[in-house]
Amino acid sequence: MNAVRRFFRSRSLRHEGERGFTLVEMLVVITIIGLIMALVGPRVLNYLSESKVKAARIQIESFSSALDLFYLDNGRYPTSSEGLPALVQRPANSLAWNGPYLKTGSVPTDPWGRPYKYRSPGDHAPYEITSSGPTVEAAAGGAAEIKSTSQ
Repeated sequence: MNAVRRFFRSRSLRHEGERGFTLVEMLVVITIIGLIMALVGPRVLNYLSESKVKAARIQIESFSSALDLFYLDNGRYPTSSEGLPALVQRPANSLAWNGPYLKTGSVPTDPWGRPYKYRSPGDHAPYEITSSGPTVEAAAGGAAEIKSTSQ
């Protein structure tokens, strides 16, 4: 009986080392996962940044539509001092205001969490709406700004 126990005990001890993965196998798997992430990660981040730019353009288009409705009711666009909040709260000097012109009831921030800039009159249009874009350098007037295209 002792011989049988010793046989099974020595056999189970031999198999304990064979259960699981070796360090080399784990390192190979981690390396493969790292390579896949290195190839796929930048593409996913690029899609994310592109979608934020598209979301900003869509919001600016929404503001443009609301500003056109404001213009139809009041005969003018909001002044730069009134800004985009004039689309959700009646300005003091607006008698024919028929808003709110934005469904949300408030002026949303851009996809990067910064407020949109509104200027009336714009350089080439009655108004201009600008998002600073994804970078802080763009907030200071860099090339990554997203502007309204209304003319």
